[in-house]
Amino acid sequence: MSLRLPSLLLCAIAVLTAMAPSITRAQSPTPQTPPSLSVDAIVAEVVANNPELKFYEAELTAARADQKLAGRLPNPEFTPAVAQKRTTEPFGNFAGEGVAWTVAVSQSFEWPGRMALRKSIASRQVALADNGLVQFRTALAVRARTLAYDLSVALQKAGVADAIANRFLALQQVVVQRDPAGPTPLLESRILEANSITYRRRAGQARQQAREVLLELNQLRSKPLASDLQVTAGPIVFRPVMSEGVLMGLALTNNFELRQRVLELEQQGFKVDVARTDPFPGMTLTPYFTQENSLGQDRFIGVGFAVPLPLWNSGKVDVEIANARQTQAQTSLLLARRTVERRVAELSVAYGTRQEEMERWRPDSVERFLETAELADRHYRLGAVAIATYVEMQKQALDALDALLDTRREALDAALGLELATGTSLHLVSFETAPSKP
Repeated sequence: MSLRLPSLLLCAIAVLTAMAPSITRAQSPTPQTPPSLSVDAIVAEVVANNPELKFYEAELTAARADQKLAGRLPNPEFTPAVAQKRTTEPFGNFAGEGVAWTVAVSQSFEWPGRMALRKSIASRQVALADNGLVQFRTALAVRARTLAYDLSVALQKAGVADAIANRFLALQQVVVQRDPAGPTPLLESRILEANSITYRRRAGQARQQAREVLLELNQLRSKPLASDLQVTAGPIVFRPVMSEGVLMGLALTNNFELRQRVLELEQQGFKVDVARTDPFPGMTLTPYFTQENSLGQDRFIGVGFAVPLPLWNSGKVDVEIANARQTQAQTSLLLARRTVERRVAELSVAYGTRQEEMERWRPDSVERFLETAELADRHYRLGAVAIATYVEMQKQALDALDALLDTRREALDAALGLELATGTSLHLVSFETAPSKP
């Protein structure tokens, strides 16, 4: 029995050792596939979860609360008073004494029209807060759409650059095995190796850019920075832009910056009117009741009122300050209008130019360049293409891809910029659904 025990232990150890790799593989977590979202889904997620929106929503809530307070009278004041009364006769003889007390209620009232002015100022503040919220939400959606497309483009550039670098690296073995003697195989091998390093660097730069874009996108989505994401961005459809006159009309009516300046100017106009009534802000009515106990009971019921006398502060300085602020608001509106007009004109020209460039492309331009690069690779392996032609074809394929994608990116920027400038959804750009992979 003692002899069989060690042998059984050895067999058990051997079995466990053989099963260890499979157990480890079973216990190791399987890599999770990153979520794949469309551009519109990413935009919706950012707008729904961005934490900075709460700041603007809170600002709107506070402005609405101030609007309610602007229409209320100040609370009345209750004033009780107690005193000791002593009565003497005309010759100084003591006649009697007792307690005297008074109660009064004071209520202040605004100067006629002043409350309406304060309500108008508060309503403009609500409109400003609402305009700020809508402006931020629109800008947030534009930024999210741009980042989603940038992420898709950067990953596409990285994939193509990696593929070209791998081709150069794989062809080094083909060159070494060729028959021609002399330095030609070595020189061609070094050319291929150098190009492989160059394109590997371009791929690394594209991946770095994709990572930076993903970090910002995760922050906007309120996700952990390390979260991965795939963008299912199909082809972009660019529609013709309307005339510059129509765009100008939309911008002058709906531009967020101009609307803010107009509201500020209106608000400042009401503040000028309020400043003119500052010397007489209102009056205070004070009903009161007094009872005095001495020789008998004396009771008094009356009403008092108080108004300020504009002796030391006539309000002229406040009116001058308010008028100066109104002039500043008018100037800000004029400058903002000029800026918006120039911005709309620039974006309209940029979008039209990029659209004209893209109309000259073949629909399959990107695929044709990549197919030509693969064709050059096959013929170089057969010795039918010189190395200079092969290297130039690979370079031109990637450069053309960069040019096509960058042009689309610039057109997208111009289209989304026009939406911000006009404050209107122009529907110039739409992302088609990416085809599902088999």
